[in-house]
Amino acid sequence: MSTLGRDPSAAHDFQADILAIESITAVPTILDVVCRTTGMGFAAVARVTEDRWVACQIRDDIAFGLQPGGELRVATTICHEIRQSGTAVVINHVAEDRAYCGHPTPAMYGFQSYISMPIVLPDGTFFGTLCAIDPKPAQLDRPEVVSMFKMFADLIGFHLDANQRVASSSAALRLYENIVQSDAAPICAFDPECRLIAFNKAHNDEFCRVNGFYTKIGDVFPDLFIPEQATVMRANMSRALAGETYTVEAVFGRPEFGQPCWEITYTPLRDETGAIIGAFHQAHDISARLLAEAELRDAQEALRQSQKLEAVGQLTGGVAHDFNNLLTIIRSSIDFLRRPNLPEERRTRYMDAVSDTVERAAKLTGQLLAFARRQTLKPQVFEVGTQLRAVADMLDSVTGARIRVVTQVPDTPCFVKADLSQFETALVNMAVNARDAMNGEGMLTLRLVCSGALPPIRGHAGAPGPFVAVMLTDTGSGIAPEQVVRIFEPFFTTKDVGKGTGLGLSQVFGFAKQSGGDVAVESTVGRGTTFTLYLPEIEDEARQEQAIRRDGEVFPTGDGQCVLIVEDNVEVGRFATQILEDFGYRTTWAANAEDALEKLDPDGGGFDAVFSDVVMPGMGGIELARILQQTMPNMPVLLTSGYSHVLAQDGAHGFELLHKPYSADQLGRILSRIITRRSLAGAR
Repeated sequence: MSTLGRDPSAAHDFQADILAIESITAVPTILDVVCRTTGMGFAAVARVTEDRWVACQIRDDIAFGLQPGGELRVATTICHEIRQSGTAVVINHVAEDRAYCGHPTPAMYGFQSYISMPIVLPDGTFFGTLCAIDPKPAQLDRPEVVSMFKMFADLIGFHLDANQRVASSSAALRLYENIVQSDAAPICAFDPECRLIAFNKAHNDEFCRVNGFYTKIGDVFPDLFIPEQATVMRANMSRALAGETYTVEAVFGRPEFGQPCWEITYTPLRDETGAIIGAFHQAHDISARLLAEAELRDAQEALRQSQKLEAVGQLTGGVAHDFNNLLTIIRSSIDFLRRPNLPEERRTRYMDAVSDTVERAAKLTGQLLAFARRQTLKPQVFEVGTQLRAVADMLDSVTGARIRVVTQVPDTPCFVKADLSQFETALVNMAVNARDAMNGEGMLTLRLVCSGALPPIRGHAGAPGPFVAVMLTDTGSGIAPEQVVRIFEPFFTTKDVGKGTGLGLSQVFGFAKQSGGDVAVESTVGRGTTFTLYLPEIEDEARQEQAIRRDGEVFPTGDGQCVLIVEDNVEVGRFATQILEDFGYRTTWAANAEDALEKLDPDGGGFDAVFSDVVMPGMGGIELARILQQTMPNMPVLLTSGYSHVLAQDGAHGFELLHKPYSADQLGRILSRIITRRSLAGAR
């Protein structure tokens, strides 16, 4: 495969783009996951401009012939069309694709399957594409494949933006420091009556800049400022005249000139006998520095989120494998359930297999969403052993095949009340550190001990408990004693540059403290490390309800009550309608919130409850629920969603929420409860 030579006269710095992609350590993993998941032999991250297509990172198992820096004639690529349209292109089989069967590009480059996703920065700037090709057809037009490409493209764009913002903010801080060091600082001296007795040119220039006029010797300095600033300036000068040396930050200047923030150091002025004859101050305009520091904090927060998204990327390959396994169980079970004359025992077994597998699939989805969220979720009661086993299963995707994960959980259940997603994130963060300490090979043991005490840790007194102790023990290189005291500090890391942010263990520490517990570490160099997470143990509030359900409580049924279903997805709307009618409810289906409001009379129009999706075109479910709360305060509203950024940020806003995927049993129970609650309220 021949490539075009690079034009040294081109204004754009493509080498900088290549280095920017190379600096993202997750890109090789992304290309590897793309090829393994789709079965395609070539994948690349390309920089695409109006007149050039340049390869930045390559995975080539079909001898396509490109290397980083290699180019294709941009007009001959489909990526050029994607740059113009801003939308992805997915081709399962060129020969059977009506849009591309006659397109010259597949024949020119010899491929039959193709997928390309635009890489767009958060500000909307188009960077290039994440693309893959293969000479053989491939089944690419599937939601899981397209969603994976979209997530990876967003991850790359987020990395590029975060790295650029960190570099820009750091450069701004360095430039400001150089300017301050090379320029004379404003200095002025004053007598005991606060009259100016000396000042340098920088002082007078700066004073004029922020006040609109110059000072002169003999001016009573505080009187030159607007009244509220004059009071502050006179108090500051009085402290210096009383013999105090100190530094303050304060805003001085007139509103029409911007009122910058100053860092001012005051020092008493003494004669040869040591008597105070006045004072002087040295000032620096720190407005630019404060702005740069704020931007740097924002960039660091973006980098933290980028690292969390990278963790999602590390999990994706394993999660895709797990999902395929789950789908295999579901498909096979359904095939058997369709057979006539299937014995009831086998039918029950296959139905249980489908139900259990759906629960596991929903849990996998929930874990990915938990890792991708930025906010802190509400604490909830959960059984630690169950969650520890679930995380242990997921850790196989993180640690790799050469690390054996062993779980030791007692038979007796123990419960805590904490943020479940933060708990899982803490375990993954500790497991990633263990993996790196073992260089990808060894044994990681997860052990749970219930109803113990909290021992003294780092000089803090212990507590009698009861506490749950979750221990992660690795067989790695261990931690040097001088580093153990610092490992929980934010941004402290012993890893090579680019291989860790130093935020993982600080998250563990923060989560433990916020949950009323602590985290301890024991390590021996050359033998391994044990991290122990302590959380307060509680009695399970839901144990009695769970026992009742295990005893075989029947499905709740309706009694002809009318439910308004608001759902834009046709398949889900039909299914929800069928479920509720089978339960004995009457139903009306609205395809969106606006249609639902038209169907409702001012007093509810004969409806007994509203069951609404959250994410819909136009008005969303939460906005609909708020309107109903104001206009029909007695109307029960049940919301449902698989995932919503609004719910992720702010919760369910006090409304009942049923998470997708939900079972018929779950829908029937919660709907029966809220309708019954309304009836009881009306009776009173």
